[in-house]
This record gives sequence, structure tokens and C-alpha cells, in this order.
Amino acid sequence: MTPFRNFLAGMSLAVLAMPISAQTPMSAAEFEAYVTGRTLTFGFEGMAYGIEEFRPGRRTTWAFMGEECREGRWFDRDEQICFIYDDLPEEEHCWIFWRGETGLSARFVGDGNGTELYEVQRSTRPLLCPGPEVGV
Repeated sequence: MTPFRNFLAGMSLAVLAMPISAQTPMSAAEFEAYVTGRTLTFGFEGMAYGIEEFRPGRRTTWAFMGEECREGRWFDRDEQICFIYDDLPEEEHCWIFWRGETGLSARFVGDGNGTELYEVQRSTRPLLCPGPEVGV
């Protein structure tokens, strides 16, 4: 075998040796057990992206960093976890979640550019949501 083929064969074996669980989608029951009663902050490309509080009954409160909160709920569809927010009930936002070494990761379904979020902080404190137009 040539050195290049040895390299390719070695890389193929390395990929096959990676733990499959890192990319195995979470079931709705696993997701619910992990998130209920917690507030998770998600990152995207090295920056804080948003924060979501997960309450019993699959209710949520979401806010992009520095923006107003949106109330919503989540439900499962096959291996996807989908969110609908009260301000835009006709829009579904579906993700595939999996648990990695440092927490949850999620891949958006349907946007074509493969947006992936990852958990950067987990808390049991509720999300604080100031009302619109608060301040002077």
C-alpha cells in the first residue's frame, strides 16, 4: 500500500472507532429528563446564542441573547424535538439533540446550513425576563 492509502485506511478506522453515542439522537423521554427544571444557555460558533428555561409539561421560555423572552412548548416528532412559540404558533423549529461529553448539542432540521448549538451553561434558576420597553 502507498503511504496515502495507509493514511486513508487509518483515518477510516479512527472514524469507525469514534463513539456512536456522541451523535445518537436523544429520545423525547431522555430529553425531557435532562432539561425539565433547568435553564440552559446555548452557544453557536464560540458565542452565546440564547437561553431556554424548561418547565414541567414541556413548557419553555426562550430568549436570544439580549432580546425579549418568548413563551412556548416543545414536542417530539420521530427523532426531532420541535418548538412552537406563542408569538408565532404557525412556525415550528425542529432540532435533533444528542448528549456529548460537555452537555447537549443540537442540529437544526431544515435550514440547509447545518446550524449546530451546544450547551455552555446549565442552571436550576429560572430565566429572568424583563418586559418590553423596560427602562427610561
